[in-house]
Amino acid sequence: MQLIDGKATAAQIKAEIAEEVRQIVAGGGKRPHLAAILVGHDGGSETYVKNKVIACEACGFKSSLIRFEEDVTEDELLAKVKELNDDDDVDGYIVQLPLPKHIDEQKIIMAIDYRKDVDGFHPVNVGRMAIGLPCFISATPLGILTLLRRYGIETSGRKCVILGRSNIVGKPMAQLMMQKQYGDSTVTVCHSHSKTLKEECREADIIIAAIGRPDFVTADMVKEGAVVIDVGTTRVTDATRKSGFRLNGDVKFDEVAPKCSFITPVPGGVGPMTICSLMKNTLAAGKKEYYK
Repeated sequence: MQLIDGKATAAQIKAEIAEEVRQIVAGGGKRPHLAAILVGHDGGSETYVKNKVIACEACGFKSSLIRFEEDVTEDELLAKVKELNDDDDVDGYIVQLPLPKHIDEQKIIMAIDYRKDVDGFHPVNVGRMAIGLPCFISATPLGILTLLRRYGIETSGRKCVILGRSNIVGKPMAQLMMQKQYGDSTVTVCHSHSKTLKEECREADIIIAAIGRPDFVTADMVKEGAVVIDVGTTRVTDATRKSGFRLNGDVKFDEVAPKCSFITPVPGGVGPMTICSLMKNTLAAGKKEYYK
């Protein structure tokens, strides 16, 4: 069994990005600029955005954080989105989700200029990804693809089971794993209502678990030699920790790991790669790689 170290891989990629940025700036080019909009004070979102700012520093990017209180109106948020769309210095930006219930998330996503949509959530980017055109790929699926490639894991012709059908992970992951230039796999998507979920998992060469239920994948669901990618990050109570909680994956790691050829830990697996992929998208936005 080999542990897939997302933390070390992400650090390596950020160093590669930083070197490229150094060369761009030395050649008289513009330093990439990533902006983030954060609404309210959700603990998870605060941590995630803080880590993005740190990653920007490591990559040599300029970063801006725009904060709004929980009671911000939809119109105020849309006005800020338009401002960022029109700001030539900002190469890419994200609106941290989830947003308060009185704001229509889809309306905000639709208002983002798809050429600056480094989260890859805009329908133009989602559509281009689905038909295999160059675009910003949402960060978690891109991070998973990067890990599979960097660890030399064979995906072509393999049976891949994806647990979960969210717009952020499950759906784009399925699209990418079936496409010839990415996964080239035979893909099955399972979810909470799938009648043969366990049977499908037992036949899988690769399992990507993004169902949001701690310890959902158990040893009896995994065949010998399978590759298991755990996207789950649920906070569970843990009295032994100073914080009072720990991050738990969708996979019951201790009993599943011995059966795997490769497995990602939680934390330290997919998580660091998500932020690292956002940096890759920001660099591409700065270079106008996909959209002129």
